[in-house]
Parts: sequence; C-alpha cells; structure tokens
Amino acid sequence: MVDIKLVRSNPDAVKAAVKKRGMDLDNLIDEILAIDEQRRALTAETESLRARQNAASKKIPQMKKAGEDTSALMAEMKELAEAAREKNAELAALEEKQQELMLSIPNLPDPDLVGGGKENNAPVHYWGEQPTFGFTPKNHVELCEALGLIDYERGAKLAGNGSWVYRGMGSRLEWALLNFFIDEHIKDGYELILPPHMLGYECGYTAGQFPKFADEVYWIANPTGSDKRFMLPTAETALVNLHRGEILSLDELPKKYIAYTPCYRREAGSYRSEERGMIRGHQFNKVEMVQYTTETGSDAAFEELVRKAETLVQKLGLHYRLEKLAAGDCSFSMARTYDIEVWIPSMGIYKEVSSASNARDYQARRGGIRYRGEDGKMHLAHTLNASGLATSRVLPAIVEQCQNADGSVTVPEVLRPYLGGLEVIR
Repeated sequence: MVDIKLVRSNPDAVKAAVKKRGMDLDNLIDEILAIDEQRRALTAETESLRARQNAASKKIPQMKKAGEDTSALMAEMKELAEAAREKNAELAALEEKQQELMLSIPNLPDPDLVGGGKENNAPVHYWGEQPTFGFTPKNHVELCEALGLIDYERGAKLAGNGSWVYRGMGSRLEWALLNFFIDEHIKDGYELILPPHMLGYECGYTAGQFPKFADEVYWIANPTGSDKRFMLPTAETALVNLHRGEILSLDELPKKYIAYTPCYRREAGSYRSEERGMIRGHQFNKVEMVQYTTETGSDAAFEELVRKAETLVQKLGLHYRLEKLAAGDCSFSMARTYDIEVWIPSMGIYKEVSSASNARDYQARRGGIRYRGEDGKMHLAHTLNASGLATSRVLPAIVEQCQNADGSVTVPEVLRPYLGGLEVIR
C-alpha cells in the first residue's frame, strides 16, 4: 500500500498521481488525513493515561508501606483503566477505518508515465516483420481444429464457454512451450517453484488484489469447515507471498523465482471476435517470473524481466511489439508496466503475452517483506513480476504466423527438440 507518511507529508502529490490513473480520490485522501489527525491526538491521550496509571501504580506500594490510605488512589486507578479501555477501543476503530481507506489508494505511477488509459499507451519498439502470405491465411481456430490440436467443442461441453481441450500434437506443443520457457529461465539462474493453486486470503491481500478485487477470483469453500481458499489468478500471487513477514539479508537479494501454474480467471466469457478461441479463457497456462530486490536494484531488475520476456518471443521467431502502458492502464498494485504483444494476423491486432511490472514497495508494505540494508536499518523490499510467458496467446500466434499454404504449421526451431525433431505439424 501507499506509505501513510507520504500521504501525510505531501497529499497534493498523492492526489495528482492518482489522477494520472483516471481516479479522483481527493475526498478519500482528505478523510484519511482527518482520521490520521484524530488518531494521533487520541494516541497522545492514551499515552498520557498510561503514564498516569504507571505513576499511580508506583505510588501505591509506597503509600501502603507508609501506612497511608490508598482507597482514593485505587479508585482513581480504576477510573484511569476504564478511560484507557475506552480510548483504546476508539483508537482501534480509527486505525481500522484508516487502514480500510488506505487500501483504496492504488500504487502511485512512476513519474515518467503519462496519464490516461489504453488510448495513451505508447509502443517502445517493434521486433521482426509482420508476416505476409501468398495465400489466404486461416485463423488459429480453423487451423487448430483442422490439425487436431485443440478441441473447442468438447472443452465447452466439459466446462462451458472460455474453455478448451488440448489434444495430441496440440498437447505436446503446449508442453514444449512450457518446457522451453522453464529451461530458459533456469539457465538464467531462476529457481523453479511449483506453488499451491488454492491460496489463503492473505496472499491476495499482499499481492494487492484484495479487498478491492476479491470478487474477481474463484473462491473455494470447505464444506466441512469455515475456511475458504481462492484459485490463483496468476502465480505472482503465490510468489510475492513466499517471504511474507520475513526479514531478508542483503546478500540474498535479488531473489529470482519462476513458477508454472494454470491461471484461473473469472474475466472470460466474451464472444467478441478478437477474443475467440484461446485468446481469452477461464483457465490458461503460464510461466511467471518474480523478483525481490533492493530499492536501488529495482530498475535494473525491471529491465531484466522485460528483456527476458522479449527474448523468449524472439527465439520463437514471432513478430511483436513492446508497449509502455499509461498510468491508467497499469494494474492497481503496479507503479509501471510494459506489455509484450504478439501479432495475430487473422485479427490484425497485437495481443499481450507478457506484462512486466514493478510494484516498488507497494506489495512489500502490505506483506511486511523487509531486508536489512548496509546501514543496518530495515528497508522494504521491492517486488517485480513478468509473464515468461502465457501460452494461450503464444500458441495461436505460432499457428497463425507460421502457417503454410497447405494448412500445415512450421514448428519454431527452438521447440523442435521438445517434439522429437518435428519440423512441421500436418
């Protein structure tokens, strides 16, 4: 979450930064400041009461030893204790209200981000050439069905719209992609994690998804108990919680993790042509990268994550663009985001296969993730993440960009070792 000290010391800067996201939280921030003032005044009162209690408790034994009557002082102690209980209850209510309001403030965008939403996203660069065909190209749904790679009909039968079944060579191609991604990350020194798919509430809270977006995930209730879990929407939600509540040593940073998981999203279900087939689904596979860094190492870590995601797409030989998101298009918890978007020929548009984001200390403050710096003081870690990569759009991009006139698909060279040397899917 945002630092209350920043809200207190420079509320106008916080308001202006939030407005770059297209949000007006002026009244909310003013309310936070009013509560903060009440809370600090009340804290001073409770501390004064505590000091009076301590003084009285020290005086009573002395009076008893001197044979003096302590009944009046005992009555005063009782009154002080009751007043302290009331003040503490009032203080707890104020702190809870302030915390609730603070959670409504998104991460502040980095200063170099432009304001506004998607309309202000800006391409950083393009890689490769848009493929051209000397024949009428097919879309990935036609190709995948004709080649027996994906069974959309039976996927819908099993789980409804927004679901599909990988079959035969489609399953092997999907598995080849995942293995290729994992192998590349391990070469770069990332530790592979296979986390639980069902997570507790605190994971969503630390990641910045809860409480604001708690209704956007799939919840799993225990029919024999009161506990419930949610299905992870991305492995980032698990990975940024690995060190929740911990103090890391400086020499173990940066920490670099990858995880393979299916991702479970409630956002699917659109029938728009640009989201047909596998472009948007309730469940899809993804390899996620996460880093924990120091504040000074944060920018370099972001550049590394962007470069790694780009390299994967380049090695697959796919045309794509790198896009810098405007403040309003960055997710709630992120200070900056770059998207890697592959070209889908049949749609004539680019679709995101990786988002590389820097949360700065926003998630670490929620999760109490700290490290001891060279100065011996405690500092909040910085957390970053990037898809490396999500397959549900990579596979359609491969099928469409690498298709041939006879309806076959040329397998990217880097995937062939995972497919027994297969060069063309017919």
